[in-house]
Amino acid sequence: MKLASKKDVEAPIAQVWAALTDFETWERAAMRRGVEVARTDSLPKPAVGMAWHARFAYRGKQRKVDLSVTEMTPPVAVAFYLVSPVVEATTRIEVMEMSAKRTRMHVTTEIKPRSLGARLFLQSLRLARAKVDRRFDSRIAQFAT
Repeated sequence: MKLASKKDVEAPIAQVWAALTDFETWERAAMRRGVEVARTDSLPKPAVGMAWHARFAYRGKQRKVDLSVTEMTPPVAVAFYLVSPVVEATTRIEVMEMSAKRTRMHVTTEIKPRSLGARLFLQSLRLARAKVDRRFDSRIAQFAT
């Protein structure tokens, strides 16, 4: 299942890129929401190969995921690969300078099931595609703000 959204951000591209690649802030934000996050690499600065292991409760079950940075082209794009026993997903965030103080952010996510239960869950999401797209757009808009 593919999801995509474009949003304009009222900030220069350098500021948007800095916010996107401030992974320590993202880790703290996840921890505030109850996610147990552990960094599994030893890279000193943001680069391809950064990786995390996370545990969290979702839909009444404990979930475990591994997340890694698969692409980092400053200040153009960053991509992530998420894998769990149930699903695998790729997310790519591209930023493009529209003017000195405006940046367009294009986020694409592709989710693939790895189990029968995940296949059924994704099928139910496909049936409610319009609602899923609206919610994805609203979350990206919150993120862009």
